[in-house]
Amino acid sequence: MTVLVNIIVTLGMLHVVPAGLRLIDPAGLRRTARLWPLLAAPGALCLWLPRGAPATVLAALYAAATVALAARIPARLPRGRPPAPADVAVATALASPAIAATALVAERAGYRLFGFDLDVLALTVPHFHFAGFAAALVAGLVCRTLRTGSAAGLARWAAYSVPAGTLLVLAGYFVDDWAELAGAVVLTGGMWAVAVLTWRKIRPAGRDRTTRTLLAASSAILVATMLLALWWAVGEATGLVHPTLTWMAATHGLGNALGFALCSVLAWRRLTADRQEMTP
Repeated sequence: MTVLVNIIVTLGMLHVVPAGLRLIDPAGLRRTARLWPLLAAPGALCLWLPRGAPATVLAALYAAATVALAARIPARLPRGRPPAPADVAVATALASPAIAATALVAERAGYRLFGFDLDVLALTVPHFHFAGFAAALVAGLVCRTLRTGSAAGLARWAAYSVPAGTLLVLAGYFVDDWAELAGAVVLTGGMWAVAVLTWRKIRPAGRDRTTRTLLAASSAILVATMLLALWWAVGEATGLVHPTLTWMAATHGLGNALGFALCSVLAWRRLTADRQEMTP
């Protein structure tokens, strides 16, 4: 499981995050996105070292970069009015790597942060790179795109519920398995809304088969991976039979990383390029 999780996290750090930053703000975050693989390299490297001082120092360097990224959130929020749903989703995306990096520093140091097992801390890292950053990012992009029309209400709900579900899952770590289940239900509802909107509204707008295929794959896989997340959360809360963490990493984790996050980022980059070409 460790090798698989490390591969997933490395993908999130070195590709998904910088690609997502370009989608959030191609101009304002261009330099950050360009430098991010260099800033994230210590974090990726520390995953493959044994726990100890060298790995902790490298994780701390990555954590510093993620905190600097999160510090840009206030400047991106509107002044004088409540943030729009897409603003909330984007802010959640920008904050999520810092939560992941905090868990990474503690895990690499062998420190049971807030009393959590080291395995839980290790799995928090991919969770907040994908369920945190990638999921909130895509929910925000969908909401930005569907600002008007019959789907606008569902898009706004998704942009609120994905961040809310992510935070509720985090809160569940500190409360109990039932609170975590509540967060999983909210997050799953939001992500299924993203999948439906992507399939019905975003996918047909793709100008080529590759873009439409990537969007279709991300939607279909997201439905399956979030069903697995619900199954696991229900099992943890009730004691019913449910997948092991190793099995979840190999199915839910890998599916979200490659099938949802990577396909979504690639598709949205193609959609953004198409729109830029169409702009006179």
